Amino acid sequence: MDDTSEQRKQGQNNLKTGKIDPKFKYEIMRMPGSEKVHLCFQCGTCTADCVIARFTDFYRPRKIARTIQLGLKERLIGNEALWLCTTCHTCIDHCPQGVEVSSIIRALRNISVKNLGAMPSIYKIFASNILKSGYVYLMPESRLKKREEQGLPPLPKPNLNDVAKLFHATGFNETLEKAKTMENAKAEGAN
Repeated sequence: MDDTSEQRKQGQNNLKTGKIDPKFKYEIMRMPGSEKVHLCFQCGTCTADCVIARFTDFYRPRKIARTIQLGLKERLIGNEALWLCTTCHTCIDHCPQGVEVSSIIRALRNISVKNLGAMPSIYKIFASNILKSGYVYLMPESRLKKREEQGLPPLPKPNLNDVAKLFHATGFNETLEKAKTMENAKAEGAN
């Protein structure tokens, strides 16, 4: 571990009153699906069942819920680990309190994009692909021909007008246009 990582780790254990936002949990609780974050009593069931928690020290659903309850907004907003959630909903399925952790993660992601104007580049790419083709992945012509050669039916044709209307109605089209990638935002912040 380098000196910077060690200092960051030690700094996380020293809470300063100025860094606490007591209204943060209420901000989260107003978002659909996140209303029950205050009910989390740290049993750890969500973290024990989380497929992502096995691979990273930060992404612990229980820890995220507690960080919200404590009002430590700065530790969460903009944290790239929030984008690791696969939204498999295993945390929700096993929570004895019905806390919808994956919905809370979605809320944190939305607040992060709104506050920072940035999202991971892969999310921008996927969203742009959905807008262009109706699919997350742009299917190369060679793949479509291979499907045809194998006797597979053609892929369903999405209604791109409906997709565009949905992006426009939710304001996501504007968000997608304005948002930088997190990588670009970091590079700009370093300069």
